[in-house]
Amino acid sequence: MTPVSHENPDPAVMRTQYRSTPLLEPDLAPAPMEQFARWFADVSAADLHEPNAMIVSTATPDGRPSSRTVLLKAFDERGFVFFTNYTSRKGREIESNAHVSLLFPWHPVARQVIVTGTAARVGRDETAAYFRTRPHGSQLGAWASDQSAPIASRDDLLTRYDELAARYPDGEQVPVPPHWGGFRVTPETAEFWQGHENRLHDRLRYVREAGRRAAASGGEGPWRVERLCP
Repeated sequence: MTPVSHENPDPAVMRTQYRSTPLLEPDLAPAPMEQFARWFADVSAADLHEPNAMIVSTATPDGRPSSRTVLLKAFDERGFVFFTNYTSRKGREIESNAHVSLLFPWHPVARQVIVTGTAARVGRDETAAYFRTRPHGSQLGAWASDQSAPIASRDDLLTRYDELAARYPDGEQVPVPPHWGGFRVTPETAEFWQGHENRLHDRLRYVREAGRRAAASGGEGPWRVERLCP
């Protein structure tokens, strides 16, 4: 048994009682993206640090999972959009296995949103439009970093960046990397988790009705809601 100390606190005693308003079925929006918009507005108003941070989990074709934190950059009735290097680990795994999970861990307000669905690349026009909004340094970083690939040292990474900064000085347009772009995650389920005391949490999950996926042009399609035991 590992002794309890200031340097090594005991997780068993790190407990928080959540006190919040119940999440009830009549209060939900008809579709998950509308409900997400409501909650996202709440956490944005609560001044959380990076409320658009989400954990993206992917898996290889044989089921080996991996997770990382990325930033949500857009959402609408079609799903959730983030941008990345397509040759990164997550990019390669999505290309071979489109099933993904998203987790928005809004701990300060005792809320989480958990999404499962499939990811697909957005169009190059959409990628280019977003890339133009990125700070100049971030545009250069997308070229400098061969994301997820081994590199000898941080100095090597900085050298790559400095070379690109000399080629594309501030104010000069940086081309969109061909290996970089967006993914849109189309939800199949979306669970809204609200913490409560005594671990009697609310878990309401939207499930897309079988055989009734949204049309290619977008649209929520019919959903049913089920309550899960906490």
